[in-house]
Amino acid sequence: MSLLRLLLNIIWLFTGGLVMGLAWWLVGLLCFISIIGIPFGRACFVIGELSLWPFGQTVIEREYLTGKQDIGTGNLGMVGNIIWFLLFGFWLGLGHLLLAIASFITIIGIPFGLQHLKLAQLSLTPIGQTIVAKA
Repeated sequence: MSLLRLLLNIIWLFTGGLVMGLAWWLVGLLCFISIIGIPFGRACFVIGELSLWPFGQTVIEREYLTGKQDIGTGNLGMVGNIIWFLLFGFWLGLGHLLLAIASFITIIGIPFGLQHLKLAQLSLTPIGQTIVAKA
């Protein structure tokens, strides 16, 4: 990891990354209450880790990465994303959006605001997505 990415990730923790990472993990714990929610909860912990350390990672559709459809990239994935959005996605997305707006107030905060927007988009429809390291 480059020194710049490390520095940006450390500053990120103080510009909302820590708060949103913990929010993702809290939602993950809530999802683990039911057996049906376990896949959602596991995804929350992965995205929570991304929320803590986003620079140097990106989100892509799993179908493009693997070249084939699976249960999360087909119709069941769409249904799962709708359920996710209604229960948790809207609120997590709103949190990232508000932190993005707060970050955009200063010129120095623009990279952090862009990361919050990336995470806000992911929080609306996380099923069928995967996180990969940037080259």
